Amino acid sequence: MSRYIGKRIASVLTIKDQEYIEAASCIGASDGRIILRHILPNCVAPIIVQATLGMAGAILSAASLSFLGLGIQPPTPEWGSMLSAARQYIMNYPHMCIFPGVAIMITIFSLNMLGDGLRDALDPRLKK
Repeated sequence: MSRYIGKRIASVLTIKDQEYIEAASCIGASDGRIILRHILPNCVAPIIVQATLGMAGAILSAASLSFLGLGIQPPTPEWGSMLSAARQYIMNYPHMCIFPGVAIMITIFSLNMLGDGLRDALDPRLKK
């Protein structure tokens, strides 16, 4: 969590030192206007990408811990525990391992694509 906050602060500090922020303050723009008009739109895209990557990492961590038996305990369904329980049946019933694994893969891939799409849509530097 603190690493995530540190990256948000770092992106704000990087944007704060740009020339257009200095120019806006020189022409008399208030601090609130500078934050809302210049800093916030330029730091939203990296924050969204980091959040979606963090969510994907959390899903993968929860599935890994559950696969090892350290996560959510049965009878609560969880993809990692489904994979762990299906290991003994993989030769006769491979679909028991394939479906939870594919579900994890599709979910993480879709979160990464969502973050990338939102970054492309919200990043003012990419707009023409």
